[in-house]
Amino acid sequence: MALPKTDTDPPAGPLSDPLALAVLNSLSAHIAILDADGLILQTNHAWRAYARRNQLRGSEDAVGTNYLAVCDAARGRDAADAHRVAAGIREVTEGRRIEFLHDYPCHGPGGQHWYYLRAIRMAGDGPVRVVVSHEDITALKRTEEVLRAREAQLEEQKQSLEEANIALKVLLKQRDADKAELERKVLANLKDLVFPYIEKLKAASLRPREKTMVEIVDAHLRDVISPFLQQMANAGILLTPQELQVAQLVKDGKTSKEIASLLRIAESTVSFHRKNLRTKFGLQGRRANLRSHLMSLG
Repeated sequence: MALPKTDTDPPAGPLSDPLALAVLNSLSAHIAILDADGLILQTNHAWRAYARRNQLRGSEDAVGTNYLAVCDAARGRDAADAHRVAAGIREVTEGRRIEFLHDYPCHGPGGQHWYYLRAIRMAGDGPVRVVVSHEDITALKRTEEVLRAREAQLEEQKQSLEEANIALKVLLKQRDADKAELERKVLANLKDLVFPYIEKLKAASLRPREKTMVEIVDAHLRDVISPFLQQMANAGILLTPQELQVAQLVKDGKTSKEIASLLRIAESTVSFHRKNLRTKFGLQGRRANLRSHLMSLG
């Protein structure tokens, strides 16, 4: 059964079958069928509706207009796209390529719009016919713009985070340096200004209770200034109280003679403790320096 003819139906052209015309007119893309010379033989309903909305010059269906000539004659900001389209359609017409694809802007008083053009030869025998379709991809382009803006924003945020991370690392490094410097000063002050007096008190004639209090103060201060003690505990290394004292003094660079004098013990006892320390730290039979090892612990 033939479809009824309407005022918007194009004149007879390459597609005269009612079903083929109905399909052509149902498509959202603006479609024109060209001959080998670029003359428009037929257009669909979407093409004609676009011509009416935009009040294009000439007839709405543009039948008889040379599409390629219009593209060749384009001037101004759209000229480059028009010339490229004409060249691409000619390549399809001459069989040098299967299809030509191109997206282009088409901005006007109604706002910004983008279209996707596709040109392809019609299949079958007979004269050369090229189908040119223009699909509105404005929504897609705007989405792409939003995504690009979002990507740029994320990249900017990434750069800011990286810069902040670098700054934080610098601050943490400086904090560690300041902490180490503070610890060094505290240790130096204790060794130079406090411990000498404690040693004098320990050597003085004190009552047992007072002597015990001095020894407690001495022991607690040495605990405070020995950060490597916690590392030794974590490693499962257990030292006697006097071994801890010897280890601290060795770490401070004291000789065995100086240690013996400070702790009021025999130099042979210091040597005995040094040997035990090397054994407990796994340095026995190795040429590793005991003081260097203790300093590496903190």
